[in-house]
Amino acid sequence: MVDGKKTQRAHFRKLRDDYVGQLTDNDRALSFSRIPGLLNAHLKPNVILAGYVALGSEADPSRLLVQAHEQGCIIALPHIVSKAAPMRFLRWAPGDPLIEGPFGLMQPVAEAESLRPDVLLVPLVAFDDDLMRLGQGAGHYDRALSLLENSFAVGLAWSIQHAPALPHDPWDMPLNAVLTDKS
Repeated sequence: MVDGKKTQRAHFRKLRDDYVGQLTDNDRALSFSRIPGLLNAHLKPNVILAGYVALGSEADPSRLLVQAHEQGCIIALPHIVSKAAPMRFLRWAPGDPLIEGPFGLMQPVAEAESLRPDVLLVPLVAFDDDLMRLGQGAGHYDRALSLLENSFAVGLAWSIQHAPALPHDPWDMPLNAVLTDKS
C-alpha cells in the first residue's frame, strides 16, 4: 500500500495547495468561531493541548492555539530530531521562541518542558470516512498516538482533503474527530 499512499499524498497535496492559494491570509488560520462544541468541550483550563506550526498549505491552528492559551489551556508543540526518533511534545506559549527542526518544522527549543497532551490537533494530507489520516509519511503522529491512548486526537484539514476511503496499514492510528473549514 505504500505506492497507494504515495499517489494519494501527491494528489491531495496538489488539491490542498490549489485550494489554499485562493484563500485570504485571514481565512487560513482557524479560530474558535469555526470550532464546534465537540472540541470546545475538551478545551478547559489546565488541559494540555498539542498543536503544530503549519507548513505550507496545512490548516493553520495558530489562532486557535492563542485562543486556547488565553482560556487557560497549556500549549505544547511537537519536537522532532530525526525521522526515526519519537516525537515529543514540548511546552510552548505564544511569543516563546521557535527553532527550525528537521523537515522545515518550527518547534520549541529542546530544553522546554516535555508534556503529555490531553488533546492533540493533528495535521494531515487527507482523511477518510473512518477518520483515518494520511500524513506526511514518516509515521511520527501514528507512533505518538499509539502511546497516547487516552488523548483526544483531532485532525485539522481543509474540506477538500476528504476522501471516502484511503489506503492504510495496521499501524496507522485513527483520529477521534476531524475539523475542517466547513465543519
